[in-house]
Amino acid sequence: QVQLVESGGGLVQAGGSLRLSCAASGRTFSRSAMGWFRQAPGKEREFVVVFSWSSWSAGSTYYADSVKGRFTISRDNAKNTVYLQMNSLKPEDTAVYYCAADKAGGTSPNDYEYWGQGTQVTVSS
Repeated sequence: QVQLVESGGGLVQAGGSLRLSCAASGRTFSRSAMGWFRQAPGKEREFVVVFSWSSWSAGSTYYADSVKGRFTISRDNAKNTVYLQMNSLKPEDTAVYYCAADKAGGTSPNDYEYWGQGTQVTVSS
């Protein structure tokens, strides 16, 4: 059974930092795209970043404009874990953050087959 488990969420003041982790089990995702999405109350799930896999390179990353320059995704294939380092957090970053995985990946939630349960990030002003 495939499982994605997020951790690292919490309450932080504006300008602060958090690092989210997503640990995968049940299969290896070293050859899959790993993404992060977020969903604020009353809003649709929103793309944050994807780390795609490529057979000819170390993979590539693509960020939403709203987080570019502040958030950084990384992955440790040996640990089957992906991380999201979030710096310079703003109140508008407040949301439940979800980890997702799929062979291809993309920027739409519909592009992903596997999802974690989410972790709450709250940024106070």
